[in-house]
Amino acid sequence: MTPITLVTGGTGFLGRHLVPTLCRAGHTVRILTRDPQSHSWLRRYPRIEIIQADILDAERVAVAVAGCGTIVHAAGLFRFWGDQADFEATNVGGTENILRAAVEHVSSLKRIVTISTVALIGSPEPGRIVDETHPSHPADAYQCSKLHAEQLALRYQRDYGLPVVILRPGAFYGPLGSYAFNRLFFTDPLRGIIMQVNGGRYVTFPVYIGDVARVILQAFDHGRVGEIYNVSGDSLMHKQAFDIICAEGNIRFPRINIPGWMGVTTARVLTALAAVTGREPFYPLSLRSYVYNDWHVSSEKARRELHFAPTNFREGARRTLAWYRAGQPDNIAEVEC
Repeated sequence: MTPITLVTGGTGFLGRHLVPTLCRAGHTVRILTRDPQSHSWLRRYPRIEIIQADILDAERVAVAVAGCGTIVHAAGLFRFWGDQADFEATNVGGTENILRAAVEHVSSLKRIVTISTVALIGSPEPGRIVDETHPSHPADAYQCSKLHAEQLALRYQRDYGLPVVILRPGAFYGPLGSYAFNRLFFTDPLRGIIMQVNGGRYVTFPVYIGDVARVILQAFDHGRVGEIYNVSGDSLMHKQAFDIICAEGNIRFPRINIPGWMGVTTARVLTALAAVTGREPFYPLSLRSYVYNDWHVSSEKARRELHFAPTNFREGARRTLAWYRAGQPDNIAEVEC
């Protein structure tokens, strides 16, 4: 019998890569989405079931969970700006709906892979490698909500025996993305905006989006229940990332080197203005946690136990730039079943 895998967040950045990956592996994919009519690409895949619902609709979530052998909970609210209550409602409340529904089917579930984030560490301790034992000190509302969601998932695993495995990816980048790392390191430079804080010496933690999709499959078979796995590519300085992207993309715009204090001051002003306009600022203050730290992330545990093999950043940048140059199509050859 073809396994049914429920994917929440199946129409998001990760979902756009995960759904075809699951199809290629022979899964029937059940997607929980609020607006399937806006995602015509779903019709390209024959083994997809769609349940139209919000992750906060507990009754519909229960319907979606019934009959599944594996679950990937990737739905969530990710922004650099927003209200704590909104992040908690979606990221914690949505997770609880999935877990509560799963308790009723615990005997038939093989794995529940929950997508978290390395970013919930908040501010890495100087000189320390960010592995799964590093303490978490969330620096913004999003990070707090993801830590709370992790804690909830682990509690359900302990109390009800749910087969929960938590993946903590780094900063997503790749084709089909438009936010966060993609915007700062690809979209902006292609438009002539290359801003290096303190000479680009801080260390970032990118992960190619296709790698995350593939390691989820590995987690089904090899992820140890109740364990957390960092999933990130090799950490590199911002300057190194810009060097590679500019070289591969033949981008010759001058770089603007910004003193750290100036970047923070500007972000404070823009964030204050956003409270008036109600729109996310171009450079919100919460970026400080992501940009002004050295993220030396270790994924050795995932490499060892999940056979995680990250794509080299230069190769990942080539694929991403090729997608931009093709006009940012809504599908790419790599995500074909």
